[in-house]
Amino acid sequence: MIEILVPELPESVADASVAIWHKQPGDFVERDEVLVEIETDKVVLEVPATASGVLESIIENEGATVLSKQLLGQLKEGAAAPVKEQKTETDEAPAESATDTAATATDTADASPSVRRLILEKGLNAADIKGTGKGGSITREDVEKHRVTKNQEQTEPKVDIVAAVAARSDKRVPMTRLRKRVAERLLEAKNSTAMLTTFNEVNMKPIMDLRRQYQEVFEKKHGVRLGFMSFYIKAVTEALKRFPEVNAAIDGDEIVYHNFFDISIAVSTPRGLVTPVLRDVDDLNFAEIEKGIKVLAIKGRDGKLTVDEMIGGNFTITNGGVFGSLLSTPIINPPQAAILGMHKIQDRPVAVDGKVEILPMMYLALSYDHRLIDGKESVSFLVAIKELLEDPTRLLLDV
Repeated sequence: MIEILVPELPESVADASVAIWHKQPGDFVERDEVLVEIETDKVVLEVPATASGVLESIIENEGATVLSKQLLGQLKEGAAAPVKEQKTETDEAPAESATDTAATATDTADASPSVRRLILEKGLNAADIKGTGKGGSITREDVEKHRVTKNQEQTEPKVDIVAAVAARSDKRVPMTRLRKRVAERLLEAKNSTAMLTTFNEVNMKPIMDLRRQYQEVFEKKHGVRLGFMSFYIKAVTEALKRFPEVNAAIDGDEIVYHNFFDISIAVSTPRGLVTPVLRDVDDLNFAEIEKGIKVLAIKGRDGKLTVDEMIGGNFTITNGGVFGSLLSTPIINPPQAAILGMHKIQDRPVAVDGKVEILPMMYLALSYDHRLIDGKESVSFLVAIKELLEDPTRLLLDV
């Protein structure tokens, strides 16, 4: 008998929850097949079977809070897959009895031959027709009246009160640990920081022209598409070098200045919003940045992000423009001091050298902790990003 244990949890994770059992007691499992998923406040951990066999028992059910190395269940190694018995019995349709035939036959005794023929032609049951003729006999008018009434009953919509009430009922499901943690962090940011947001806009035409010119060559050489995020990250990294206060954090009564550049990328996943970290971006070129973002996005979508890929980060970039957001005020990701929000690129009329031109414009939003970053630094930081994006040559010349 093999024990199924909770994986070793990182030091920053106190406990976890049993998210979902993929197998039930008595099910056969192959080696390395995922048995259960454990959800922490940062990532989801998969617990695979260490051998082939049959799941003997489940000790901790879904939703239970568990600790590191805690027993989840037991697996019986080497047990054969259960063989399902094939049913050989055949269901014989019961013979129609004479009483059934008699019950379904049309009783037309109290009607004239022509009326009986009419009832048969219309497919009606004489027992359902109320006769108004002499001695209670059925007339042609009775047949026609019954047919009209029956058709109305079939065509009139019937309101199912029970179904209507059920459609307005509520459904309650517990929040996942990840979403609860995100909610806690958002409230923490709102309540523990002096958060302020400043805005600017950037002309994206130079970058769009550059991508259009080199997209095919770039993808052919590096095996990845040239997106906007690599330009955003490069511009942010250069701006962080110029304004170290934005790349700092408050720790009690001290300010911690970072001499490295780890950028958190906000990623929307089926389980909620996560911010995996792209590390040492100042040492990465455009292709390496694009590949790193792609790997993090795929891992986030599939729930494969590790704790090490989630912790840290000096500055966060969130791109709500991919969902159509035109303008927003992003919330700081503590203990970071600022977050940059990118938005939808939209054609707008802009005054250029005294003339109105239609240009692809995008709003930038920088939310920052006013306890650490003054207004002058925040606005200058955002202007630096704007200038670098509007003239991407600066990123290559370091000017």
